Amino acid sequence: MNIDIGSKIKTLRLSKSMTQEQLAKALHVSAQAVSKWENGKSYPDIHSLLLLSALFDVSLDQLIKGDLETMKQEVNAADVKAMNRDAIIYTVLLAATIILPVPLLKWFGLYGLIPELLLWGSAMYFAHRLERIKKANNVQSYKEILAFSEGKRLDEIEQKVEAGKRPYQKVLLALLTAGITLLVGMVLSWLLL
Repeated sequence: MNIDIGSKIKTLRLSKSMTQEQLAKALHVSAQAVSKWENGKSYPDIHSLLLLSALFDVSLDQLIKGDLETMKQEVNAADVKAMNRDAIIYTVLLAATIILPVPLLKWFGLYGLIPELLLWGSAMYFAHRLERIKKANNVQSYKEILAFSEGKRLDEIEQKVEAGKRPYQKVLLALLTAGITLLVGMVLSWLLL
């Protein structure tokens, strides 16, 4: 864990000429807890943060300022990894959903629809997860998604340009989906006849 608060606590403690044991006693925690905070192995709970703030006469903002940015970056990195993983799974499931209906119907008859529906349901589950990540991070357009998947953000002007494109992209996506559905339906009906 890359946490800056540990060095801040240690600096503030030493500025008051306190030992870890004395600080622990003042905060009603163990000396081990203070040691873990200072070494970046754990993070103080909110009650301890408030006591530290009062004891050292610093605002919470000053105490945890750099840590908020670090936490945001760690959360962002986790979201990027989750989005990339879910996108790969969704792509594979969607491809299987498109490719497998004909063989499944030929091999198993109408029972072949059961695994097809399971594949489709799984693909929709991962599509929903992707949409939640996109919504949580306010990325909608292809350019925004591409930047996000690389762990970057667009600048303010680029974000406004992309936001202006969103209504058109939804219409195009709906038309594209309808076209693919029509094409798959035609191919399936041709193959089954």
